[in-house]
This record gives sequence, C-alpha cells and structure tokens, in this order.
Amino acid sequence: MSDAELVLRSTRVITPEGTRAATVTVSGGKITAVLPYDAEIPATARLEDVSDHVLLPGLVDTHVHVNDPGRTEWEGFWTATRAAAAGGITTLIDMPLNSLPPTTTVEHLRIKQDVARDKAHIDVGFWGGALPDNVKDLRPLHDAGVFGFKCFLSPSGVDEFPHLDQDQLAQSMAEIAGFDGLLIVHAEDPHHLQSAPQHGGPKYADFLASRPRDAEDTAIANLIAQARRLNARVHVLHLSSSDALPLIRAARAEGVRVTVETCPHYLTLTAEEVPDGASEFKCCPPIRESANQDLLWEALADGTIDCVVTDHSPSTADLKTDDFATAWGGIAGLQVSLPAVWTEARKRGHTLEDVVRWMSARTAELAGLTHKGAIEAGRDADFAVLAPDETFTVDPAGLQHRNRVTAYAGRTLYGVVKSTWLRGERIVADGEFTEPKGTLLSRTR
Repeated sequence: MSDAELVLRSTRVITPEGTRAATVTVSGGKITAVLPYDAEIPATARLEDVSDHVLLPGLVDTHVHVNDPGRTEWEGFWTATRAAAAGGITTLIDMPLNSLPPTTTVEHLRIKQDVARDKAHIDVGFWGGALPDNVKDLRPLHDAGVFGFKCFLSPSGVDEFPHLDQDQLAQSMAEIAGFDGLLIVHAEDPHHLQSAPQHGGPKYADFLASRPRDAEDTAIANLIAQARRLNARVHVLHLSSSDALPLIRAARAEGVRVTVETCPHYLTLTAEEVPDGASEFKCCPPIRESANQDLLWEALADGTIDCVVTDHSPSTADLKTDDFATAWGGIAGLQVSLPAVWTEARKRGHTLEDVVRWMSARTAELAGLTHKGAIEAGRDADFAVLAPDETFTVDPAGLQHRNRVTAYAGRTLYGVVKSTWLRGERIVADGEFTEPKGTLLSRTR
C-alpha cells in the first residue's frame, strides 16, 4: 500500500469473489491490492473516489473488425479504439479481415501492427487467418504472437479471404492442433446456404430465410467432428442458432475442446422488430426470432455459451442499401455493447457480475490474457466506471466509430460509462479522450 501511486475507491467493486465496497491500489500500471473500503490512503497516492458508481474490470472484446489498413474508410484503429474506450472496453483483438492485406502472413501482421501502433487508444491484439493456401504460414504467425486463427466455412464476403472446404479445414486444424493453437470459426455450411431461397430485396423475412439455422447447425456438427478426431481447440464465432446448443452441450460432455460466443445483437434485437429495408440490422448469421433469443440467454446462464463479443463490423453508409441481399452484412456496436447487454440482462434477472464474466473474464480467458479481465492483484489496472441505473438514448451523432450507422439508434439503454482506465491511466471521462495510450499485445507476452 505504501508504494501505491493511485487508489480507486467505490462502494461497488466487481471482483472475482463478488461485488463489495473496496479500495483498489495501483502501481506501475498494475493492481497491487484490493483492500477494505475504509483502508488508509497514503499521502503520496492520488485518490479517485467514484462513490456509488460501479468499478468493473475493463471489457475484453475478442471479435472486432477494424479494417485498417486498406478499408480505413470503413473503420480504423483511431476511431475503433476510441469507440471501444467510450464503451468501457480496454482490450480488443482485431480480426484478420477486412483489412488489405488480411492478416494471413507474418509480413501482413507486421504491416497491420505498424498501422495500429500510434493510433490505439486501448490495448490491441491480432488474430491470424487460415486460408486454403496458407497452411505453411500458420506456425510462423503463431510464433509471431497472433492469438489464434480465424477461418470461414462459407464465403466471407471479401475475395481476398476465401473459405475452407472440409478437407482444407482438416488440414489447417491439424496444423494448428500440432502447436495447440486455437481455431476460431465462422460456422455456416455453404451447401445449406446455396439451397436456401435467395429472393433479395428489402424484406427482412426473405433475408432470414436465406441464412437458415440448419446452415449453422450442420457447420457446427462438422466442426465438432473434426475437433474430436484431431483433439483440437476450436471456438464457434457469433452463434445465432439455438438449435446448435444441444450439439455443443453433448460435445462438451464427451470432452471435445469447443468454446462458443454470441453477440449483443443476437441477445437484444429480434427478427420480429427489424423493419424492411433496414440493413443496419443485417449480419451473418442473422438476427433471429425472439424465441431463439430466449434460448441463447438460457445457454449463457448455464455456461453453454462462454462469452459475449461485439463482432463490430462496420462499413461506409452507402454499402448499407435497402436490399438485404447486396447490403454489407455487419453490425457496428463497440461503443454501446456494454449498456445493450446490461439493459437486457437486468430485465432477465442477471447481474452486472454476470455481464463482467461474459464480456471480460471469459473473453480474456479465451485469448489467454491472464493479465486482463479481473480486478485482483497482479492484473492490469484496466477499469470502467459505470452508472448502471442511468439511462441514455442512442444517438448516432454521439458515436465514435467512423461511420455512424447503428442498429441501436433511438434505443434507450441502461448503463452510462463515466470513465475508462487503461493500466492506471484515465483514457476517457465524460466524452473527453486522452491521446492514444494503448499497446500492441502478443500471445507470447
């Protein structure tokens, strides 16, 4: 305590042991102790008393498309990390697409790191990509510090990132399993997608029919079979089909190493409320019906779904046309993900501790970020200060991401992020940002 540089005090601190009034001491960017609320403060330490606001660990978002370089007009490290910081996110891991070049070789990784280095308001890590022709690049990328490898089992939407067929999936998975890496998978079966009705046009019901649940279910079943055979670690990205949950539960019960995420838009938005022509709601797999959503929440509660991530995937506004077949598929949600999930969670009887587990502790665990995801001694001093009972209405003009198109426009949400802290430094408070203070993260450190 005597060497503390900073002390944060709150009547509600979310720790791994629960929520309690506490004093948190920080030195050298690390949490050094979590003490009783009335602990004596050294004269040399700066005290930040946040009163009754909740002090929670900074969120860790392991699924973000920053698109920089190459499609920086869609998004960039400066704008994406500002949006994240404004929403209480202190760490993100960038997807290997839709940047140009994609993160599929060590050279491409270095290009992306060079672009991000001076623009990151929060800490940033990188996923690599698994393509049909880059198996030889997977181990070098792993050694260079990527957190794992993303692949698609159906077309990705960009030509430079082709999907894997089942033989190519097995080949990449075997290579990654050889060094016990993690393969993260966009799981939709292309044959089911091709056989689904493809009408195009502005009707959301037609778009939903074009991305049926069985496309996800079949792809996940095939993924589990491959993972079982190779004893590989696999992670199902952005689960939207509740029909796949029994498959996942059964696989887990027999020891298959499979983890699963879902996203705020699947937990808070429903197909029944999507207006025709409103392609700001378009994503793949799609937002499904309310009954499906209820089952996703049940799976979060029982641990079948491990974590919640944004899959922030923005584009320029002109690509969000009123034709669901041709509009860009992606939800922009970094800045509002915490309040969106908290609003629905509190309505369903969940606590902020649950939200922190889904959006910070388990995402940090997924990526192997042992120094993130909790308020306890030895972890990075990354915090969000939240007023959980205050509300705000989402105004696109107030968003920090580059193209202010959002499916959450006009929604009133609970949970106002008052400030965000990165390694003991306040990086945003009441809408005012510091200069970028983020660092680039590697799996090896």
